[in-house]
Amino acid sequence: MTTATFIKQAKRLRRLREGPFGAHLEMFSARLVTEGHCQQSAWRNIRVVDDFGRWLTRKGIVIGDIDEAIVDRYVAFRARYRHPFLSDRPALNRFLAVLREVELIAPQRPSHLSDHEQIVADFRRHLREQGGFAPRTIITHLPTLRRFLAEHCKNGTRSFSRLAAADIVSFVAHHAPHQSTRSTARMCWTLRSFLRYLRYKDLVGVDLASAVPSVRTWRFASLPRYLARGEVEKVLDATDRRTSLGRRDYAVLLLLARLGLRASEVTTLCLQDIDWQSGLLTIRAKARQRAQMPLPNEVGAAIGDYLQHGRPHSESRRVFLREWAPHIGFASAASVTMIARAALERAQVDTPRKGAHVFRHTLATRLLRSGASLTQIGQLLRHHSQDSTRIYAKVDVEALRGLAVRWPGGVS
Repeated sequence: MTTATFIKQAKRLRRLREGPFGAHLEMFSARLVTEGHCQQSAWRNIRVVDDFGRWLTRKGIVIGDIDEAIVDRYVAFRARYRHPFLSDRPALNRFLAVLREVELIAPQRPSHLSDHEQIVADFRRHLREQGGFAPRTIITHLPTLRRFLAEHCKNGTRSFSRLAAADIVSFVAHHAPHQSTRSTARMCWTLRSFLRYLRYKDLVGVDLASAVPSVRTWRFASLPRYLARGEVEKVLDATDRRTSLGRRDYAVLLLLARLGLRASEVTTLCLQDIDWQSGLLTIRAKARQRAQMPLPNEVGAAIGDYLQHGRPHSESRRVFLREWAPHIGFASAASVTMIARAALERAQVDTPRKGAHVFRHTLATRLLRSGASLTQIGQLLRHHSQDSTRIYAKVDVEALRGLAVRWPGGVS
């Protein structure tokens, strides 16, 4: 029996099976097995579900009446009279999903959105359906939009008619000093998109997008951040490949360091994207493009080692999975960024930019100094514009010294 896989004590197992949800525990336990929960995690899930069933019995609530509102009441009770864990609510949501699969409870009702969240949802739908934006591009708009709505649209859609150019300028002026120039430019980009959407929907009388200030940014003003000679190997050597987590992180780091993949490209890599016979890797690049890259032996060996000896059993087709149950793919590219940041800190590599992209810059810099042309580097990094590659022309500082014009009269 599946429940007996996690619970060995006969008395405890009998008590669970005699409980209110005893007839449904096998289905729930089977889901825990599929998701890859360890014994401790599974026991915690089963225990909270059993306690939920006994609470329902005391309240006189039958199983057919269970929904998210009932779960909210129980969670509030549990927070007051039990010792709750962060996993309690996910465990109950998981159990509701099991009950809905066999139609024991009604389908989930659409949640009621607040005025602000309804505006956000409508704007997201517009960007997806009318603008054709990818989901990960749409997400970048949301933090600025929510902040703007909270500060200048407190009454929801009723506030749009009172928006003025002064509100837009004051919002930018208030937040710009607390962030980088690039972040401010992205904030203005979001505001223009949202204000054009309001005019398109005839929710404002005038086009306020022109009131958004322009942020002056100097292209190629900064040098790309990259790791010094030998630091990439230091980071790789500091990764413990004796554990499943270490094997996964080592393979991720090699994809960043040897192929210059973006964090999002590592995140979305799937099992069917690896052609082991031809030694090719299919990358889901920016702008919904697909690109094929050669799979170096070192990288292929690391991925194979993870797949054979580290990757948890899962129905997910993603190559890299969460270490803890449920074993599914990373939620976003931020997970790969955190792997890179942790690796840099573990190796005690001091760099101003601690993230996945520093490995991409390092690869381009190393190739340039090895004699590769900017065109070749742009092809490897899958740049759509040559301007994206030209920034690396500045990394050879010694060669650039010969191009500098001597200042008239010398330096005093």
